[in-house]
Amino acid sequence: MKSSGSKPMRILRAVDYRVMPWKNGGGTTTEIAVSPERAGLDDFDWRISMARVETSGPFSSFAGIDRTLSVLEGEGIVLDVAGLPPTRLTTASVPFAFPGDVPTSAALIGGPITDLNIMTRRGRMAHEVERRPFSAEIRLAPHADATLVLAVGAGATLFTDDGPSLEPLDMLIVDRDRPELRLQPKGQGLLFVIGLHRFAANR
Repeated sequence: MKSSGSKPMRILRAVDYRVMPWKNGGGTTTEIAVSPERAGLDDFDWRISMARVETSGPFSSFAGIDRTLSVLEGEGIVLDVAGLPPTRLTTASVPFAFPGDVPTSAALIGGPITDLNIMTRRGRMAHEVERRPFSAEIRLAPHADATLVLAVGAGATLFTDDGPSLEPLDMLIVDRDRPELRLQPKGQGLLFVIGLHRFAANR
């Protein structure tokens, strides 16, 4: 289940994510969700993925794509995006947005990292990403065309009719205008809340 589909709420399980090579062949990425379903790297509207970065080096170039990067595990990286000052990203940093079609490279600070990538196609979609500490109940009011919630470090219980659970790295996808969500942590972790917005001409 890789696209937003028509159901008002669904959960993508980490065990079902697809592992595929980087666009530049330098490693592998774990694809969490993509739209349209089974879209390739050149024709998606939006894509959420995680990558294990084990060496410093250049990023793949994605024409017409806007990206946001967060570090999930490891000591972090220094990101060098053309036209911007070098940016140090760690697990404590806020998500960092940058264009995916300018020269970009990363230097590892102290060993491999795992990062979270959100990408949207410019002119069709836009996105916003919020990193939220998750040690007590959180309430979310979905306002985007789709709201995606990734649990990191700990799972969560949803207060709904059937009370489904999110395990670590599972993703919840919720369509616009669903009633407020209540999530209770199963331990201490983080939530990454991603809002996806489709431009009116593409609705």
